Amino acid sequence: MTDACGCGDDEPRGEELEEHEPERLWEVSELRLAAAAGVFLLAAWIADLQGAAGSVVTALNSVALLLGAWTFVPGTLKRLVKGKIGVGTLMTIAAVGAVILGEVAEAAMLAFLYSISEGLEEYAVARTRRGLRALLSLVPTEATVLRDGRQVTVEPAQLRVGDLLLVRPGERVATDGVIRTGRSALDVSALTGESLPVESSPGDAVYAGSINGTGVLEIEVTTTAQDNSLARIVKIVEAEQSRKGNAQRLADRIAKPLVPGIMILAAAIAIAGSLLDDPRVWIERALVVLVAASPCALAIAVPVTVVAAIGAASRIGALVKGGAALEALGRIRAVALDKTGTLTRNQPTVVDVATTDGHTRDEVLDIAAALESQSEHPLARAILAAVDGHSSATGVEAITGAGLSGTVNGRPARLGRPGWIEAGDLADRVTGMQEAGATAVLVEHDGQLIGAVAVRDDLRPEAVEVVARLRADGYTVAMLTGDNQRTASALAAQAGITDVYADLLPEDKSAIITRLREKSPTAMVGDGVNDAPALATADVGIAMGAMGTDVAIETADVALMGEDLRHLPHTMNHARRSRTIMLQNVGLSLGLITVLIPLAAFGVLGLAAVVLVHELAEIIVIGNGVRAGRARPLPPAPASQPATAPATATAGA
Repeated sequence: MTDACGCGDDEPRGEELEEHEPERLWEVSELRLAAAAGVFLLAAWIADLQGAAGSVVTALNSVALLLGAWTFVPGTLKRLVKGKIGVGTLMTIAAVGAVILGEVAEAAMLAFLYSISEGLEEYAVARTRRGLRALLSLVPTEATVLRDGRQVTVEPAQLRVGDLLLVRPGERVATDGVIRTGRSALDVSALTGESLPVESSPGDAVYAGSINGTGVLEIEVTTTAQDNSLARIVKIVEAEQSRKGNAQRLADRIAKPLVPGIMILAAAIAIAGSLLDDPRVWIERALVVLVAASPCALAIAVPVTVVAAIGAASRIGALVKGGAALEALGRIRAVALDKTGTLTRNQPTVVDVATTDGHTRDEVLDIAAALESQSEHPLARAILAAVDGHSSATGVEAITGAGLSGTVNGRPARLGRPGWIEAGDLADRVTGMQEAGATAVLVEHDGQLIGAVAVRDDLRPEAVEVVARLRADGYTVAMLTGDNQRTASALAAQAGITDVYADLLPEDKSAIITRLREKSPTAMVGDGVNDAPALATADVGIAMGAMGTDVAIETADVALMGEDLRHLPHTMNHARRSRTIMLQNVGLSLGLITVLIPLAAFGVLGLAAVVLVHELAEIIVIGNGVRAGRARPLPPAPASQPATAPATATAGA
């Protein structure tokens, strides 16, 4: 049993909930005991109306008291042995005191109402936790594997990296992998919040829990069932859920000294009143003060909201790592966005090639591709995709923040940013490329400038809408990128962003975030690779496209599991609303204590009335907290904006 609705209980209840999470109200043991206590209370009331003997009425009330008290007294006594005082301690003392004063009926009413509130809290918490744990049910109980030319049925836990999964239409994917043969549309809505199926073909990554659409797929397993993207999400959420946000810590700081403080106050009331008036009257009032000042509503106000809100966030495509991240996200007033992979598609293409006299487009692309063939930079994919074949390069070295150098066709060659290689006669062309929003790289061969290549990564189709929505919601929006100032400014202007920080190294981004935080709480949104320092520095780090990206999940506080940037304002608004509910609950709880204490001390409200008001308010707090679990899914993307599959983040600019 818990100590007063779980408040004042320093021992987590997670394992108890995992063993048996009630799905219906009548499955909650506290509520069953409360119902039984209510029956005996009603019987005692009817017996009293019918003029039954006092002993019969007292016996019925005593049974009701024992049934109701069983939900919190045993746990209270166990914690008292360990030297822990909680809200249940106040309730136990009040019930015992009422019995000593001969008010068995009022003590029974206290236990009855208290057990109801405790049962409702357990049900509310269990209900919201089930939303998280339900993610595990997305993994099928068995999978079909192709081994030695035969189809073999195995449990997902038996899958090995390299196995070839056979997934038929309508079946769920058992673990992460890459499609080797077949084409289909995958339903990933339960994982990422994407409403539309994702078209997938050979070479595309797929994730555990996805539902296969129309085609038969052969998928090479890349991750075991224990470590796939779905399992990581569940582990992180459940592990991080114990982290407490500022509002939770505030509630704890108030509740812990409040319990002994109220006990001292009650003792002072009883002693001082007894010296001036009838001791029985003032001792009873002191007991009522103990109940009136119970901080149970305060202590449960935030945890219920956090659990409900995190569960809802997972359903709308966001992984929030516990109460600290949720509460911090609700306070954010400035958003810094990485360019490549966040504002842009992360699908760069060659859009222009400039050449110097005596050199051709093919020659420039050949030298550039030869060098980039040994690079992992995002621009490399674009340049290599622009040629059918290329020369070989040897001795290629990457110069941090500058470019590449090596030997092509026996002569030295370089490829890099303007400044490291002088633009010379191509200066105007390079400026034009950058002003058009492209990244320009210069190509040098045998000591001579031979050309420039313009590579552009277009904005995501939803980027303009997202930036406009963030600004409308009151957020300050900035863009951080390692790209040059002209290119960055051109793309930022297209997106509607005026604050642009360009030519940044990873450590520079972190320094910019530090400066932004001095003005207002700031969130950093990035791909989680080269943005890791900035993600860690921000008040809240938000990773884009985190499915399958270990760095993003580990570094960020929040991970958007889909690739639709509209998840960002959607999740931030959810967090802001949840934080408002937290503060409402804390305010209501403190206000309740402030009002009830003087009413109890001066005898305006008796024990039964205080218990009734207090527990009804508690139920209201729980109900208000559960509201944070209501979050609408992201609407489908417009027809011109196809949903995309979750992608492994790459090192963007």
